[in-house]
Amino acid sequence: MAKRIRALTLCDYYLPGYKAGGLVRTVVNMVEQLNGAISFSIITRDCDLGNDTAYENVCVDQWNAVGPTRVFYLSNGWRSLLRLRYLISDTSCDVIYLNSLFSPRFTILPLLLRRLGFVPRHPFILAPRGELSPGALAIKSAKKRLYLRTASMIGLLRGGLWQASTKFEEEDIRRWFPNARVQVVQDIPGKAPALLNARDTKYPGELNMVFLSRICRKKNLDGALRMLAGVRGHVRFDIYGPKEDLVYWKDCEQLIEHLPGHIEVRYRGTVSHEEVNRVFSRAHLFLFPTHGENYGHVIHESLLAGCPVLISDQTPWRNLRRLGIGWDLSLVHPKAFGDALQHCVDLNEEKFLELSRAARKYGLTSGVDDNLKKENTRLFSNAIAASAIEKRA
Repeated sequence: MAKRIRALTLCDYYLPGYKAGGLVRTVVNMVEQLNGAISFSIITRDCDLGNDTAYENVCVDQWNAVGPTRVFYLSNGWRSLLRLRYLISDTSCDVIYLNSLFSPRFTILPLLLRRLGFVPRHPFILAPRGELSPGALAIKSAKKRLYLRTASMIGLLRGGLWQASTKFEEEDIRRWFPNARVQVVQDIPGKAPALLNARDTKYPGELNMVFLSRICRKKNLDGALRMLAGVRGHVRFDIYGPKEDLVYWKDCEQLIEHLPGHIEVRYRGTVSHEEVNRVFSRAHLFLFPTHGENYGHVIHESLLAGCPVLISDQTPWRNLRRLGIGWDLSLVHPKAFGDALQHCVDLNEEKFLELSRAARKYGLTSGVDDNLKKENTRLFSNAIAASAIEKRA
């Protein structure tokens, strides 16, 4: 039997956290489905997105057994920065996996420590998670571009293997780092939940719709609200997700106040991952005009629940209208979103069920398979092999 690869994973959020959405699910799915080939150790924050208090029932600043892996929940404060250095140095691993490009604590600091020789120069994999897409870079653009130029100039990212979830993300990476070593490997989706069939009958002139994501500019909730303004019919729009950017949420509240009376908008708070299937199972449509997703776990979860999707073309989920499961439209043409929304309002039950069944079927066929597991495992072994060749050169 081949020896299991030991991977030290650094990420801002992990279980029992859920508010960071796909950032958490990506790592959870890897841990659960690659466990036979890779042994993961994870260093993460001791609290969830938007929280200051530590998780209950975990031992902070200690290793914890969590499912098939072990997790170190790092407390806040300057002492934790020193502790992170010692953790990276003392944890036996073959490769380090960085689950962000811009995380100050769990990407930039470890790479600086590595560059300065304060921690071992382990092979590392860098997964930018859509952070280099044009839509994502447009937010806080000056600061991000300065960091990218500085990182390139001082060789901070030199020697790493980049993971691109799609060929589109590979293009985004090479736009900034033309000579980077990039491997295109799709994220591992979650396992399919049971179909609940909990939604109301779809009557023409009515639509139950949801937005489920972090509330921040990248996810474009304000764009979704603007798209609703001209829609005719009775629309119920439920918003789920943590208020990551409170100033941005205030802007969204102002848009909600000015919507016509037949558009009913409710903020429903956050939902755990276990509740996501229930939320989508009650809706007729998932509206998600995001500025950029490298994969979009929440889109897959909507399809698995039989909920058609209306999304931007800034995700790898493409040609949805041809597939009969939704729409992927350009943000440059907001009228197209309005037309698609009106089409959904006007649908009857029979036409909606055609969309819903096709969505569920496509979601199931887009699930994980053995080839995807092998490709993800090969990502780690390739990073180790490339580093060994560099050392011998």
